[in-house]
Amino acid sequence: MQILLYFVVVVHILVCVFLIGVVLLQQGRSADLAGAFGGQGSQTAFGPRAAANVLTRLTTWSAIIFMVTSISLTVLYQRTAGSHSVLQGVKPAPVSAPAKSGK
Repeated sequence: MQILLYFVVVVHILVCVFLIGVVLLQQGRSADLAGAFGGQGSQTAFGPRAAANVLTRLTTWSAIIFMVTSISLTVLYQRTAGSHSVLQGVKPAPVSAPAKSGK
């Protein structure tokens, strides 16, 4: 079980770095100078839509894998560490009597 936890941690870190890179490679809509004046098609290597389509799909799948590995890490850590409560060992507050009225 410990080896699986380490494997998921490594995959999670790789997906995090990849997700950061893919998000930083993307440009917002009309983010370049030509877009500010209503121009189109300044990225003609792949065409304006093809590159955005690939990056959007990579971002979507990276985000899905990130969420799955996050949930998997939570479940695996809980199983290896054993179930324990955050409030375990905390003493309850003492109960005091209500105040007397001043009448």
